[in-house]
Amino acid sequence: MNFRSPKLSLADMLGESFLQQVVQANVALGRLNAKEADALAHEKVDFFPENLQKQDEALLKQVGTQIVTPFNNTVDGAPTDAFRKATHKSSAPITGAGCFRIGEDGRLYLIGKSEHYHASLGHKFNGYRLVDNARALGLLNATHNNTRGYVTRLLETRLIQSANGIDWEDEASTAAVVASKEPHVLNRVISLETGSLAVEAGVKMMLARFYRLDNTFSEPKYSGRIPVFFVMADNDGGKAGNYHGTTVLTQTFRGLWPELCEEADTGNLYKVVPVAINDISDFESKMEKYNIGKYKTAGFIHEIVMMNYGGIRLTEEFLQSAYACCRRYDTPTMVDEIQSCMWYKGMFLYRLYGLKPDFAIIGKGFPGGEYSASKILTTAEMDTLNQFGALVTNGQEELASLSYLITMTFMQANGDFVEKYGNLLMQELCAVQQRHPEALNKVEGRGHLIGLQFADVTKAAEFSEKLNARYIDSSAQLYKANCPPAVLIKPPVISSEATVRYIAAVIDELL
Repeated sequence: MNFRSPKLSLADMLGESFLQQVVQANVALGRLNAKEADALAHEKVDFFPENLQKQDEALLKQVGTQIVTPFNNTVDGAPTDAFRKATHKSSAPITGAGCFRIGEDGRLYLIGKSEHYHASLGHKFNGYRLVDNARALGLLNATHNNTRGYVTRLLETRLIQSANGIDWEDEASTAAVVASKEPHVLNRVISLETGSLAVEAGVKMMLARFYRLDNTFSEPKYSGRIPVFFVMADNDGGKAGNYHGTTVLTQTFRGLWPELCEEADTGNLYKVVPVAINDISDFESKMEKYNIGKYKTAGFIHEIVMMNYGGIRLTEEFLQSAYACCRRYDTPTMVDEIQSCMWYKGMFLYRLYGLKPDFAIIGKGFPGGEYSASKILTTAEMDTLNQFGALVTNGQEELASLSYLITMTFMQANGDFVEKYGNLLMQELCAVQQRHPEALNKVEGRGHLIGLQFADVTKAAEFSEKLNARYIDSSAQLYKANCPPAVLIKPPVISSEATVRYIAAVIDELL
C-alpha cells in the first residue's frame, strides 16, 4: 500500500468513558437499543483500506472519460453576476472518490486543486465514516460557546499538542504547555467558521495593544502610537502580494478599498507596510523605521507558500531572520496556514521552518472538506480580548471537531508518505521545467503546493485551459497586478506515487 490505514472506532478516538456516556444517554432517550449503540461506538473503521488505494490508482486510466451519462439540467441558481460568469456546471460534482470527481457532464476529473484546498484527503474518505457513526449514535453538532463539547475540547488539546510537537499521550508536557505564560508558546484555541474570521481575530488582538475594545479596558501598552502592519509585498513593492481573507480590514492590507485605506493612513488610525519577498535587509530597515516616534509595528502577517501570489515560497532563512527581528522590536507574528496546514508532515508547515509564531491560522485541510471550521491558535500573552464582544459567534461544532481529529490521525500515521510524494511531485515538475525552459519559467512552492510560472499571462492562461481540458483541475492566477503569471495545482495528500507521476507526465506532454 502507498499509505498506512489506521483502523479505529469512535471509542478508540474519543475514549471509552465518553462513548459509554453517549450510549447510555441515547438508550435513555429511546433512540437506540444498547446493542445498536454499542456497535456504533465500537465499529472499527478502516481509514484508507488497500482496495480503495488500488481503486484510486486504477481510476487514473479513466481521467477525462465519460463514465456515466451527463446530467443535463436548466437549474442555474440565483448567483451574483460574478459567480454566474465563473460557474462551470459541466464540472460541478455529482459524486467523487479519492482524488477524483464525477462532473455533471458524466466525466471523471482529477481534483488537482483539492476542490480549492478543502479536500485534503480527497472525496468520500473512508475514515470520515466515523462522523456518520457519531451522528447515528446521537452526537450533536450544534453547541454554544459556553457549552463547548467534549469532542471540541479534546480537539483543542490535540491541536496544542501537535502545534508544540508533543506526543498525544504525554499528559505532563501537555499540561505544562497549556499552563505556560511564556511568550511564543501556542496554547490557546479559538474556533471560528472561516479563515477570514480567524485572521481578523488575530488582527484584533494586535490592535488591542494600541486601542481599547471598549471603555472597560485599561490603557493599552502602546496607546497613542500608530499601529503598523507588515505584510508581504508584490514584485513592484505594492500591497497586492498578500492575501489574508475577505474582511474589510484585511482587504485594505492588500490594497483593496484604496480610499478607505488612505483615510486610515492619513488619519493615523493604522498603516500597512509591504515588505519585499525574501529580502531581510528591506524587512529590517522598515522595522527600524516604523519603531521610531509616533509609529510602532503592530504585527507581521504572512503565508509561507503564497498560493495567492504565484505560489512563491518564503525561505526558511528569511522567515527565521524576520521572526528574530520581530522579537527584538516586540512585534507579534502571525502565520496564515489556511493554505498550507495539513499538506505537510507534522500538519503545520511553520514547524518544519523552526518558527514560533504568536498566532497560527488553520482550517480548510484540517476538516477535509466535511465542515467549514477554522481556528486561530495563540498565546497567553496575546489572550487579551473578551469572548462575545470581540472574537466569536460560533464555531464549536462537535462533528466538525471530530472530522479534524480523523484527518489529524491519518496525517500522524502518514506524514512521511505525504512528504515523500510531495517532494516527488516537486522533483518531477522541476525536471519537466528543465526539459522545457522556453515554455515554463519556474516551478515554485513546496511539496503538493505548486505554482507553475510562465513568461506572460497569455501563456499561463492557455496552459491552464490545456490542463483543464485534460480533466486535471487547475487555475491560472492572472487577476493580480505584478503577479508572476502562474498555474496553480494542489492535489490531495492521498495522492500516490502513480498519481503525482501522472500529473507531472501530463504537464510534460502539454508543454
